[in-house]
Amino acid sequence: MMTSVLTFVRNLPNTFIPIFVAVDIFALLPLFMAYTAGLPQKKTERVIRLSILTALLVSSGFLAVGEAIFTLLGITVDDFKIAGGLLLLVIAILEVVRSEERRGRVTDEGVGVVPIGVPLIVGPAVLTTLLVLMEHYGVGLTVTALLLNLLVVWIFFKNSALITRRLGKNGMMALSKLMAILLASIAVMMIRIGIENTVRLR
Repeated sequence: MMTSVLTFVRNLPNTFIPIFVAVDIFALLPLFMAYTAGLPQKKTERVIRLSILTALLVSSGFLAVGEAIFTLLGITVDDFKIAGGLLLLVIAILEVVRSEERRGRVTDEGVGVVPIGVPLIVGPAVLTTLLVLMEHYGVGLTVTALLLNLLVVWIFFKNSALITRRLGKNGMMALSKLMAILLASIAVMMIRIGIENTVRLR
């Protein structure tokens, strides 16, 4: 029992960090502030609740049906690692070269569902990462890491003004680019492992 707990704790960073990188809270935070600018405090808090709940439901649902989709389409884990890695690499490259925010300001609480909940918190990068991590580490570790990351997002959203003032626009941008580079590194690792396993099986 103790060994299982220690293994769980030791592997938790291996699941938490890839999801944290995929979410990229430092790129997400300025967008959240742009969408909620001008909203009263109570409405902003409702947006936060809606966004976290939406992200949780979508990601949990995707994890629940992911294995069934693999079986139905005849996709192997290594196929998904290669395809998912390529997708993450493209997303990371686009994030690195992006020079400005492309979304405008709105004043509707519904932004908590779309686009903040999906696809800003839970987008292609996060969904791909979740499925790959589940195959590597199982449901328990993956879901725990997901919940911890959503808690981090909630904390950042609740303290968005303070965090932005402390880091500044340039600091936020620099951290966002660093997250994108880390995401690209994870993508390359996934592609490499997928190709190595496919070649080994042949």
